[in-house]
Amino acid sequence: MIHLTPEQRVFVTERHLATLTTLREDGSPHVVPVSFTWDHETGVVRIITTDSSVKALNAARPAPDGAPPRAAVCQVEGGRWITLEGPVVVSRDPDEVAEAERRHTRRYKEPRVNPRRVALRIEVDKVMSSSYMAL
Repeated sequence: MIHLTPEQRVFVTERHLATLTTLREDGSPHVVPVSFTWDHETGVVRIITTDSSVKALNAARPAPDGAPPRAAVCQVEGGRWITLEGPVVVSRDPDEVAEAERRHTRRYKEPRVNPRRVALRIEVDKVMSSSYMAL
């Protein structure tokens, strides 16, 4: 499991937006702004979205070689940046969606009601960041 440095942990708990990169069916990158949360106990990034969104559809599609799909979240503020990358799954489990909403509310604000909400879960296996945060 990935563990962030203290500086990285602080950065991913501050209120910032990020970009999410998933791959379209043709292999080209789909990059969109998102809010996300980091679970330091499990090494999981959670993103809430609608089940019919392009990011959810991309996250549900296996890679051309049959491997699980991957995604990356990149948060930037000035010269500080961090990218969290790993396999992504779409969860429709009500408990998982509720947990993602709870975490979103704590970091950002309460999300609007959305009966078609799903949670994207990135099991982070790679971290890149500003060099001072990686020490």
